[in-house]
Amino acid sequence: MAADDPLRDEPLVSVEFEVFGKVQGVYFPKYVRDLCLQLGICGWVKNSKSGTILGKMQGPRALVDQMTQWLSEVGSPDSQIERCEFTNWEGVSRLQYKGYAIRF
Repeated sequence: MAADDPLRDEPLVSVEFEVFGKVQGVYFPKYVRDLCLQLGICGWVKNSKSGTILGKMQGPRALVDQMTQWLSEVGSPDSQIERCEFTNWEGVSRLQYKGYAIRF
């Protein structure tokens, strides 16, 4: 982050998520990855065997909050989100990932 970036002093957080609904077969992981990369959030996302989307995000709290809203209310085109659960919220001193990956 640049020295003039208003988020540089924002606390870093880490959170895991699971998205339920019609979220597989609608490019959901690709949209999650692309949006996280645009926002500067790092972590990973993948399809689960049970038909949900699993992932982890790390970044400035304000940006992660923005992404949690997108995961809960917007999603990819043609997705139908029933609910999104966020677990293991924690503050982190540094990011544990580089970039944002789709896992298989």
